[in-house]
Amino acid sequence: MENDAALRVCLLALAALMAVVGLCTFSFKKVMVTYVYGILGIAGLLLPDWEFFDRDFSQWFTPMTVPPGSAGNQTARVRRFKFYPLRVTMLATIYCFGLYKWWMFVSS
Repeated sequence: MENDAALRVCLLALAALMAVVGLCTFSFKKVMVTYVYGILGIAGLLLPDWEFFDRDFSQWFTPMTVPPGSAGNQTARVRRFKFYPLRVTMLATIYCFGLYKWWMFVSS
């Protein structure tokens, strides 16, 4: 992972959310479900190889070539999020469904 600060911020936000859920519901089971959903959500956002998925969807099933001379110069490049509607729709659907299921469990 190139940016450890993002992981730290996400884990601190998850800890704060777990504390709020624990204080509001007084349920250890709901806190643990919040933890599992949070860790899976963080892993889904921070762990994938976004350089691979920043390509068009039709190219996801072909190997990615590495330009010559780029192996040693990985710290100097700037990573930008490229907007692909299919990818954004897919990720939004998955995360909204997970958030809905988590909310229905915690609020019950």
